[in-house]
Amino acid sequence: MLSMRNLSRVYRTDTVETTALDSIYLDIADGEFVAIMGPSGCGKSTLLNIMGMLDSPSSGTYEFAGTDVAGMSESKLADFRKRNIGFIFQSFNLVDELTVRENVELALLYHNVPANDRRARVEQVMDRVGIAHRARHRPSQLSGGQQQRVAVARALVGAPKLILADEPTGNLDTAHGEEVMRMLQALNHEGSTIVMVTHSPAHADYASRTVNMLDGRILVEHRRAA
Repeated sequence: MLSMRNLSRVYRTDTVETTALDSIYLDIADGEFVAIMGPSGCGKSTLLNIMGMLDSPSSGTYEFAGTDVAGMSESKLADFRKRNIGFIFQSFNLVDELTVRENVELALLYHNVPANDRRARVEQVMDRVGIAHRARHRPSQLSGGQQQRVAVARALVGAPKLILADEPTGNLDTAHGEEVMRMLQALNHEGSTIVMVTHSPAHADYASRTVNMLDGRILVEHRRAA
């Protein structure tokens, strides 16, 4: 699904040049669950942003499902991203004034999905992540774990090829963090392709492969035994 070759990202100012990613070679197959680990500042978030087409590489190639996206215009990137990628953030990013159902449905408004189809897809995905019984609640009425379930539902409702999760348990206590990780693992077993940035070795163990980074490079990869 995803292939990066000799990919680098350099940030430049008038006086400073910073290499965030340095000669990355990485392939991710359909149905994989990959955890990316490493110390702060090692390039994890930059790599995830490029995977999600929120940033562009300075050099190298990035192919997504056979399409070279490295040289796409901003408008084409935005459309391609909308159709193919779902995001889960550490801070949930829910709209407080909207109900759970409305927060999930919001993602479909950008897809021009007819109202009847939207309702059916929202109900299906809320049931899939175990949040349907909270459909009329607002985010402030939910626990942290439940809010993250809503965020996962919002990421899934557009049927993306790839789910990117940036520290999805970072704002959760241990119990709710484990709850979210079990849910992500279950979604992966159902066929979702997931790439997750995490600082937690315990949460990385839920993934089928761990990629460790240091100073903008991939240091080592480890596959978990089946």
